[in-house]
Amino acid sequence: MLERALTQPEGIASDPRDLDWVAKNIPCQESCPAHTDIPGYLGAIYRGEFDEAYRINLRDNVFPAVLGRVCSRPCEETCRHGWDGLGDSLAICFSKRAASDLKSEDIVVFDRLYPETGKKIAIIGAGPAGLACARNLSMMGHTPTVYEKHNKPGGMMNQGIPEFRLPREHIDREIDQVRRQGVEIICNTSIGIDITMRELLDTQDAVVMACGTLRENYLRLPGADLEGIYHGIPWLLEANENDKAPVGDNLLVIGGGFTAMDCSRTAYRLGAKQIRVCYRRSVNEMLITPGELEELEVEGIPMDFMVSPKEYIGENGHIKAMRFIKTELGEPDESGRRRPIEIEGSEFDVPADIILLATGQFPKTDFIDKDLYRKLVGDDEWLLSSPGQKTALEQIFAAGDFSTGAATLIEAIAHGKQCALDVDTYLMGNRRMQEVAYVEDGREFPRTREMDLVDLHDMPTLPLEARDLTNEVEQGYEESAAKEESARCYLCYYKYEIDNSRCIQCDQCIVVKPRPDCIVRTPSLELDPDGRIVEFGNNKGTDSYNDEYFINQNDCIRCNACLEVCPTGCISVQKVSRCVTKSDATEPIPV
Repeated sequence: MLERALTQPEGIASDPRDLDWVAKNIPCQESCPAHTDIPGYLGAIYRGEFDEAYRINLRDNVFPAVLGRVCSRPCEETCRHGWDGLGDSLAICFSKRAASDLKSEDIVVFDRLYPETGKKIAIIGAGPAGLACARNLSMMGHTPTVYEKHNKPGGMMNQGIPEFRLPREHIDREIDQVRRQGVEIICNTSIGIDITMRELLDTQDAVVMACGTLRENYLRLPGADLEGIYHGIPWLLEANENDKAPVGDNLLVIGGGFTAMDCSRTAYRLGAKQIRVCYRRSVNEMLITPGELEELEVEGIPMDFMVSPKEYIGENGHIKAMRFIKTELGEPDESGRRRPIEIEGSEFDVPADIILLATGQFPKTDFIDKDLYRKLVGDDEWLLSSPGQKTALEQIFAAGDFSTGAATLIEAIAHGKQCALDVDTYLMGNRRMQEVAYVEDGREFPRTREMDLVDLHDMPTLPLEARDLTNEVEQGYEESAAKEESARCYLCYYKYEIDNSRCIQCDQCIVVKPRPDCIVRTPSLELDPDGRIVEFGNNKGTDSYNDEYFINQNDCIRCNACLEVCPTGCISVQKVSRCVTKSDATEPIPV
């Protein structure tokens, strides 16, 4: 008999074989840094249960309304629906937003997972990582206080992302939910000035540094002291807080990431006459949200690729042009992207009276007390523990960009969540939460093959003439579109398996199978030492009498075709969800 894919038929399962199944077979959830239960909330949207869909997201990623607008969407890159021959990936991010837009509940607060512990934690920085860490620590019974140097919490959600992409009422509401979960947020307080790290250590049971990347990466090229050169992050902060920032007549943005896109599109709304974006790599190496380049084109902002800045050119102390050199791509660098190589003799100048550098930023560590500094920070001004959550001092932890370097919003939230688990383990002396697979019998969503033919729903957008600094460009799905889009999901957490002791080998499932290898006849399964299925044997068409039937989950699109034609009912269906729950629990955490 072939081995079963899971170690048990129902309930909490934490064997490596079970965890391996969810990691391999729910690709969207595996690629989401916060491991959001994507099939769970898409199924809820299909049923019209938008409150439940929002709560699933809130439990897993803390800021659903925010992420539904500005997430980098790593889940969509791995979505099974986007695999070869299966069509377009599902609009997972837009569906998350629909759960927020269409829910009926205003403020959502969860029950605490544990009673109060009396443990106090100071968190430095009220950005996404710090707030996610604080929310989860409060749910685990602790008392977190978040210190923020600016006059309002949110970090880059407020300071870096323009309002036309992310309306502020959504940030404010979801931060209010964090507060109501039991988190105190103290603004206008700078660590190292108003209160020291040492004072925090003396009064708190743990300290979490989640203060982002505030040290700008300036391009130290000839002419760097000329006036008119700005880093994009403080420029965006000024634009977002004051609705104004210098734009000049010829504005040039250097970079190819989120900040470059936000700077150029904000400058367009501030009335810049000429805007140009220059990037030293190709479009394939850009780290941006899907659709950003298309919106850049709609707004009439040109972009040059494969050009690298060489020199600032000035006149009377002010920038007047930027000298570039053309590049070609070489081998990948430490980031995994191909390294730009300069082409000798290809220099050219681009006029500019304002240059915005969207060239990244690094952690700023000068707030740390001198007696602590050398234990925590290296000569390069990075944490010695980067990119982890624990530091050399057991009472001090790090979360988000401050530890990892500038990353995405969802990565910062995931890092903050993991930091909360590490802090809780330190404070309580044991691991009170664990990642598990939760197995349930049966299937609640009668998916049909017609759902495969539903086209990807585009996001409605504002016409060009209506776009300004505050009007949200992306308008969101209506309820009917949200349900239709969610219907496209294969719901990969469903596991189909054949009981070969009841199979009569009638081959009806083989006849109707929609994918080449979703059902195979095999003599054996290859297992690793932990019992995980690594590979199935293949006789390449020379099936023998002793072969058994195996549903290859990697090729299965959960269409129910085999289930419907099987005359003996030997095919079982289970729902296998990936979740984090209490270590002694027999049920997952409710939403």
